[in-house]
Amino acid sequence: MDHANHVRLDIPELNETTLMGAVIYGPDNEKIGHVSHVFNDGVDCRVVIDVGGFLGIGSKPVELAARDLDFMRDNSNSVHATTRWTKAELKNMPEYTG
Repeated sequence: MDHANHVRLDIPELNETTLMGAVIYGPDNEKIGHVSHVFNDGVDCRVVIDVGGFLGIGSKPVELAARDLDFMRDNSNSVHATTRWTKAELKNMPEYTG
């Protein structure tokens, strides 16, 4: 998927309604997970990404600042994000236990 022409989200759009379920793509354009939780205290937005697995089984939740991901909308208005981290790097991060 070519993300170059997708519209980047503005800061006010980084909220639970917009980000829940967004697919996350790694540096090689591989689907590596999806957003499963969003925490926005009005100052900082954080997301939990379920990395890997299949249908939620075997995935590992990791927490990141939303600003560390590049959230955007594609031509069909679906929200997704890209990250500089690979699936392996995210799986090596501490597990979110909420």
